Amino acid sequence: MSVIYDRVALIGLGLIAGSLAHAMRRRGLAGEITGHARSAETRATAREIGLVDRVCETAAEAAEGADLVILAVPVGAMGAVAAEIAPVLKPGATISDVGSVKQAVIEAVGPHVPEGVHFIPAHPLAGTEHSGPRSGFASLFDNRWTILVPGEADRAAVARLQAFWEACGAHVEEMDAPHHDLVLAVTSHAPHLIAYTMVGVADDLSRVTDSEVIKFSAAGFRDFTRIAASDPTMWRDVFLTNKEATLEILGRFTEELFALQRAIRTGDGEQLFDYFTRTRAIRRGIIDAGQDTAAPDFGRSHGEKDAEKDAEKDGETGDGKG
Repeated sequence: MSVIYDRVALIGLGLIAGSLAHAMRRRGLAGEITGHARSAETRATAREIGLVDRVCETAAEAAEGADLVILAVPVGAMGAVAAEIAPVLKPGATISDVGSVKQAVIEAVGPHVPEGVHFIPAHPLAGTEHSGPRSGFASLFDNRWTILVPGEADRAAVARLQAFWEACGAHVEEMDAPHHDLVLAVTSHAPHLIAYTMVGVADDLSRVTDSEVIKFSAAGFRDFTRIAASDPTMWRDVFLTNKEATLEILGRFTEELFALQRAIRTGDGEQLFDYFTRTRAIRRGIIDAGQDTAAPDFGRSHGEKDAEKDAEKDGETGDGKG
């Protein structure tokens, strides 16, 4: 591949930004990669492992002269970061993000974008439960989807950013912000909240000890704990900034749960069987679409597992994806 952006600035050096750095180097997509993280410890780790070409002490220093600036900080911090870097953004540059909420990002970042700078929000639908500068790996975006929310942005700039994400391995689709936030409330936000809740229930149930929860975790609870291990700061911001869509989906979930509760209480096996058969087909569709695998341990490669072990060893949260 050839260079798509001469200089790319990554603001936040957690899982997503780190994986982008690796993906860019894999295909030679950037002439130079600069980076900044709020935490001095994260910056030191990024320098130690050579995550980017130049680790900067401030976001403005990293963004100055960049052709593409990607905000990879929690959603609640994006407005302040945008205000900091706005004076140094060069005309013709593109500013984007990787947040899992889009309307709130547009409202927070948009007012700070200077004239002549292209603002194209984005969301890569990829990740693990780990964060920090050591957690990234080049193949994170392979065969995953990245959603662009371009609004009225310049189409040439949108095409360039799309080519960038595709070169990083992703499929790309466009949406408007409200629809994106509703889709993600269904596919990501509500499931994460349910996972956190189920793990919390186990923690609060005094008749089941911690050692039993850990020792006898079957696949279902194990999967819940994997999701519930995600970065607390990121998910706090997600729920506070996408509350309407998430509450709508949680309301629907509660109605479905009550219906299943009644079927169990009344012994309505036919309703339970029909419901599970219908929902099982959705899971099979996800696998058939190449968005997951039926292989054990989620089909993860040894390289990905090693990266996750490094992140656990460091105990770093970095500036994880929002």
